[in-house]
Amino acid sequence: MSALPQVVQKLIEEFEKLPGVGPKSAARMAYHYLRASRESAERLSALILDVKNKVKSCEICYNFTENSPCSICSDPGRNQNLLMVVEEPLDVVAFDRVGIKEEGGFGGVFHVLGGVISPVNSVGPEDLRISELIKRIEGMQDCVEIIIATNPNLEGEATAMYIYEEIKNRVLERVKITRLARGLPTGADLEYADYTTLRRAIEGRTEL
Repeated sequence: MSALPQVVQKLIEEFEKLPGVGPKSAARMAYHYLRASRESAERLSALILDVKNKVKSCEICYNFTENSPCSICSDPGRNQNLLMVVEEPLDVVAFDRVGIKEEGGFGGVFHVLGGVISPVNSVGPEDLRISELIKRIEGMQDCVEIIIATNPNLEGEATAMYIYEEIKNRVLERVKITRLARGLPTGADLEYADYTTLRRAIEGRTEL
């Protein structure tokens, strides 16, 4: 029989489901809220419910937002013909940290795929927002650049090549397709890359 109250054990198990959280970290978080004030616990629970109730996907780029279109898609200062394709919303946060005004920064808009092609995890092209990406490119009036910014690992590379082939077969004549520079370590996640690495990756992107 566990020395822990059942409700505390269940809380620890919920914290363990968070990315990167092991049993010890989950237990520390649970005990933190046991010692914290009731107001602190209520604030956390209210924020979690707010996130579920108020946050949705942008109707254009599929990034998380409270208002659709999101602030990036509706920003008149953004280059709407410079489109970066990323795996997840956290990648948008990472690249947007680079800034749009600084030299080497990214001043375009994004398209969130919602993952990568991964046969092992039963994720195919039809499970991602690739068809929405193609329709979005087809609807653009001018010549555009598509920066494929999937992670530099096996699944990310496979997804990048699939997207390239789809674009090449349908709208390549007015589209420049580039891939981030190889300054990014192979197998790394973009959301953890530092400012300088991301900026250099944008500057050194190569055409596919």
